Amino acid sequence: MSDDARWLAATAALAARARPLSRPNPGVAAVIVRDGRVVARGWTRPGGRPHAEAIALAAAGEAAHGATLYVTLEPCAHRSARGPACADLVSASGLARVVVGCMDPDPRTAGAGLERIGAAGIEATFLPSPACAASLSGYLTSQRLGRPEVTLKLALSLDGCIALPSGESQWITGPEARAHTHAMRARADAILVGGGTLRADEPRLDVRLPGLEARGPARWVLTRGAAPKGWRALPAPTAIHAMDGVLHLFVEGGASTAAAFLQAGLVDRLLVYRAPVLLGGRQGIADFGLASLAAAHGRWRLAERRTLGIDTLEVYDARDLTGS
Repeated sequence: MSDDARWLAATAALAARARPLSRPNPGVAAVIVRDGRVVARGWTRPGGRPHAEAIALAAAGEAAHGATLYVTLEPCAHRSARGPACADLVSASGLARVVVGCMDPDPRTAGAGLERIGAAGIEATFLPSPACAASLSGYLTSQRLGRPEVTLKLALSLDGCIALPSGESQWITGPEARAHTHAMRARADAILVGGGTLRADEPRLDVRLPGLEARGPARWVLTRGAAPKGWRALPAPTAIHAMDGVLHLFVEGGASTAAAFLQAGLVDRLLVYRAPVLLGGRQGIADFGLASLAAAHGRWRLAERRTLGIDTLEVYDARDLTGS
């Protein structure tokens, strides 16, 4: 991996600090490096402003002259009443180089940011970075598909169950896996369960980790009826296209809700927490309409596997089956 690629990966890791508080803007990070050392850094602040580049440049001051700016997303080229275009700030900064890990699909920028920076005499480079694209996955999904990125979480026994035959389900996984789930909730804009799960379990769906209690996502329920106080109703999985300001949707269950999103082709990522127990009970996913075993293959790519206490976590990304 080149030095530029390593710096972009480090910048992408920094971008996690912006998610999800930067909404409705994407969580972007910027790092300014001179002579192999970080002189300033920044990430998108709550509410979407200031942008990462503006923060990093203000922190660097004169140290930005002759330095390299690494940024996860192409600096914006459009002016806004909320702040200046980052491409203009960068152009006037005295930087020697700018390296971008992901181009901005927003038509108001879409290449114009790097073009403006290059016209100012600054070396402007696009170096595709999987880490940067992953850090911006919700924003890129929203721009490309007009909907949030959907993560489906499943906590299962070895035989794929989410509950005993009696319905008892707390707790299948151990404290480490549950803590990880809460960390994932803190990264989401909205969290959703089915109406049956809401009625049976009355889940809190909050974040119970020290220091992150205020990061609880907005609570949604999949129902054609009215939502209870403190919740919002989603009439169907396809209605996620109308979830304004939501870039990351975390779906927690139950079996029918999981099946509904899978059948609609609206699951981008699977988080499968698996406990070393056998339950012989209620399956984690209902029938979602697969016509053949052959149709089940090739749909998911293993992205990560780790141990959480006595449990395991497997993360799968959906494969693009369109060929595009």
